[in-house]
Amino acid sequence: MNTRSPFTLFPAIDLRGGQVVRLKKGDPNLQTTYSSDPAETARRWIGAGCSWLHVVNLDGAFGTADGANQQALRAILSAAQDTGVHIQLGGGLRSLEAVTLALSLGIDRAILGTRAVEDPAMLGAVLNRWGDERVAVSLDALDGKVRVAGWLEGTGLDAVEAAVQFQRLGLEWLVFTDIARDGLGTGLNLSKTLEVAAASGLKVIASGGVSAIQDVEAVREAGLAGAIVGRALYEGAIDPLTLFRLEVKHAG
Repeated sequence: MNTRSPFTLFPAIDLRGGQVVRLKKGDPNLQTTYSSDPAETARRWIGAGCSWLHVVNLDGAFGTADGANQQALRAILSAAQDTGVHIQLGGGLRSLEAVTLALSLGIDRAILGTRAVEDPAMLGAVLNRWGDERVAVSLDALDGKVRVAGWLEGTGLDAVEAAVQFQRLGLEWLVFTDIARDGLGTGLNLSKTLEVAAASGLKVIASGGVSAIQDVEAVREAGLAGAIVGRALYEGAIDPLTLFRLEVKHAG
């Protein structure tokens, strides 16, 4: 496992219809809406001290019209401009052209999911074009098996084996999500996340189920590259100032 990277905390901004939402286990029918102003949400986390934002275009992931999300993304980019805060974006980036457009807008890291799983050659082309620091893969698993298309379709692929294959293509960054825990606040599947990291040697960002500051501390102490925090921030289970101080403490 690669433990040399700084520990990074990513507040999640999931966009659907231009609004900031969270889903339970990725189910579009189990949605909670938190804000109709994504830029203000971005400013909130930036003001609390985050160094990165994790933005997801859910409409893009589900293959539906995402015009409102594109407007929201531009507003988030504007809010982050000149702050030193970086943005990684996932959801619907399924072509070299889509990745190129996202990065040209000012996104710092593009996250591929479905297309990386279904077409490794395309992932290889993106890595060759943009380099391993500007590209990540989102590996989303249910019961250890990879799912795609906004988590709606199964693949039968083993998550650990998939991570190893990505590493062989030159990937450095991986977001691993246990779908069964995402959005439920029941705690991360740390053991599976560590298994993926150990087998692949990738810089793994843990996602899915963070419920308390102790979850984040466990990720940090385990040597993982970072953690994505969503519902726990939006519902006040974790204080943002306390959360982002953990990142600074680790760096020190």
